[in-house]
Amino acid sequence: MQQQSDMLNPQFQDQSQNLPSENPNPIVVGLDIGTTKVVAIAGRKNAFGKLEILGFGKADSQGVNHGVVMNIEQCIKSIREAIRLCLESRPGLEISEVYVGIAGQHIKSIQTRGDRVREKPEDIISQEDIELLIRDQRQTYIPAGDRIIEIIPQEFTVDHASSVLNPVGMSGVKLSANFHIITGDKSAIGNIKRCVDVAGLRTRDLVLQPLASAAAVMSEEDLEAGVAIVDIGGGTTDMAVFYDGMLKHTAVIPFAGVNISTDIRNGLGVLKAQAEQLKTQFGNALASEANANTFITIPGLRGLPPKEISARNLAHIIQARMTEVLDYVVYNLKLIGLDKQLYGGIILTGGGAQLQNIIQLTEYVTGLGARIGYPNEHLAGSHAEQLSNPMYATCIGLILRGYHDFEMGSMGFAQKLGMGMPESTEAPTSQAGMLQDASANPEAAQKLELLSEEEQRMQEANLRGNRRKLAFGKLFDGLKNRFMSLFEEEEDEEMR
Repeated sequence: MQQQSDMLNPQFQDQSQNLPSENPNPIVVGLDIGTTKVVAIAGRKNAFGKLEILGFGKADSQGVNHGVVMNIEQCIKSIREAIRLCLESRPGLEISEVYVGIAGQHIKSIQTRGDRVREKPEDIISQEDIELLIRDQRQTYIPAGDRIIEIIPQEFTVDHASSVLNPVGMSGVKLSANFHIITGDKSAIGNIKRCVDVAGLRTRDLVLQPLASAAAVMSEEDLEAGVAIVDIGGGTTDMAVFYDGMLKHTAVIPFAGVNISTDIRNGLGVLKAQAEQLKTQFGNALASEANANTFITIPGLRGLPPKEISARNLAHIIQARMTEVLDYVVYNLKLIGLDKQLYGGIILTGGGAQLQNIIQLTEYVTGLGARIGYPNEHLAGSHAEQLSNPMYATCIGLILRGYHDFEMGSMGFAQKLGMGMPESTEAPTSQAGMLQDASANPEAAQKLELLSEEEQRMQEANLRGNRRKLAFGKLFDGLKNRFMSLFEEEEDEEMR
């Protein structure tokens, strides 16, 4: 079994060869390089489709400001420290390649529409037709110094048929689509990749952080109902909006946890470390909910008397900055006309989502329902309780992205060998299928009775896992061009 898995995806071999296990799945490592922290998590899916965390490392981030690398040497040290702690947490673990999250205030997005008249309209539309339409969007005008990172098709139109999610197999003369194009500064992206390379790691892929966070905290129902993922990090607040089962908008808001700490430091006259501690331990996003008679005592400096801080004054400072961030969220939703139509509301994640009463403030400012997004649905085994924290959603999402690539690669390899899906789908093969067909098919009912309880649980888990794969597939499959293609010389020549 292990040999088959290695053969299907040989690039994952090195990271799991020193951890003998009956589990044939590869080990995938996510690396979240943030403004305040660098997190490395190594995980592997079990038989139930849950992530078993095999290694975890967290280090203070140095040299990164608002998601942009400002000091390469310091950033490399932070990455190495996080990887070292991850390796120490699990003896025998080896890490050679990582999925890296990317954000920063240089990330922008635009909406475009593309049309293409087909040369042979009598032929059915193929994936190649879609790729040609996507390639045409690389001629879209963008500001000097920026580069197109991702071109994400949203919905297609075939002649007079609109709102088509997948036109493959249809026929028509004119193929059109709306596109969401994400751009970024190539130098800023190159610096992140350079830091990872010098740290002795191979960048498997660079993934937009709001999309990674969305994969970790969003369900298929959320994708259908329409939600806004708001990831309140240390340096930036990342936003991704989904509606009608597709990505509609992304945005990077240049205000987040660091700005709150700076406001506390300047407003209350305390040290940077004290401001961060006040925020994390006593921070409240609603001043009206803070006790006016509660005071926090801070030790004095060099013989000075202790200083007392009002809990309500602290909350006023936090509420003012968080209201500004949420005003940006509302502004972005109004830009795309979805400020009143997201039935799934807002999912808050990231370290800033841990502030007291942040849900109440979000609902008051935006007028939408809100909840905290935890990645715990995907976790199992050791570290599960510790990592069921919104600040680790991005890193968990990076691992899910790695598994999406692995599973799609394995499926393609199996189909090449003639091991793909059977042509006939008359006989139900899942637990749900056998339950539906048991009354009409005695043979299926007999097969169901012979299954052990453990096998039934595994089949039900696989069924749920397949549904989640469909949701994540919709999220990730739209990313037709990877970040890594930015560093290919041929693509640079085309964009010139």
